[in-house]
Amino acid sequence: MKVIPVPCLSDNYAYILVDEKAGQVAVIDPVEPAKVIPAVESTKMKLKAVFTTHHHADHAGGNSGLLKAFPGLPVYGGDEQRIPGLTKKLGDGDKFMFGSLSVHAMQTFGHTTSSICYYIQDETGDKIVFTGDTLFVGGCGRLFEGSPQDMYNSLIKKLATLPKDTKVYAGHEYTKANLRFALTVEPNNEELKEKARRCADMKCTMPSTIAEELATNPFMRVNQPDIQKAVDATDPVEVMAIVRRMKDNF
Repeated sequence: MKVIPVPCLSDNYAYILVDEKAGQVAVIDPVEPAKVIPAVESTKMKLKAVFTTHHHADHAGGNSGLLKAFPGLPVYGGDEQRIPGLTKKLGDGDKFMFGSLSVHAMQTFGHTTSSICYYIQDETGDKIVFTGDTLFVGGCGRLFEGSPQDMYNSLIKKLATLPKDTKVYAGHEYTKANLRFALTVEPNNEELKEKARRCADMKCTMPSTIAEELATNPFMRVNQPDIQKAVDATDPVEVMAIVRRMKDNF
């Protein structure tokens, strides 16, 4: 299993998921088909599916254009009303095989009320998750449709429980700004400071891992005493709400 990031728009990522054993690929959030199609063609493998994380135009807006070039592709996602071209509606916990890869759909509400993260494993034990705008490296998505409780459930009760070595591929390159904000919340976090140093000169900061996010991302650390002390609250959902408001105004 291999993942090819495709920078799109100003700071988005589409991804090419390569199943080398089956000789096929899927695309995740192919917002700019003119950039995604050459990346697909470079693999010399067949494009077999589209995985959409959520309906926002900077993620799902390229579906129709891609389907013109590749008619009949199955399009997976969590919102049949708002995702263009959707043919495979997913619910929480749905599982399916993509070639030799095992795909597990996780409903992760907060940014929207229909977001899906795709947790994928191959036969060697390699694990990845495409998180769209739910979990960013060092951050999380704005609460456009969901509540702090929704985001807490998505980040802490779901994504945080994945194996720690799971590689995280987020929908935007927001990492440097996210880590600058995180340091204002937890300035004495040595792992966070090291991650900020490591990412400072990186053009593409993907992937992170679940372990790194648990150690450095304030939205994944709302149960930690240092974060709670920084915002003067102890209820983790309230902490989530406060930290999100702080980030919105950062």
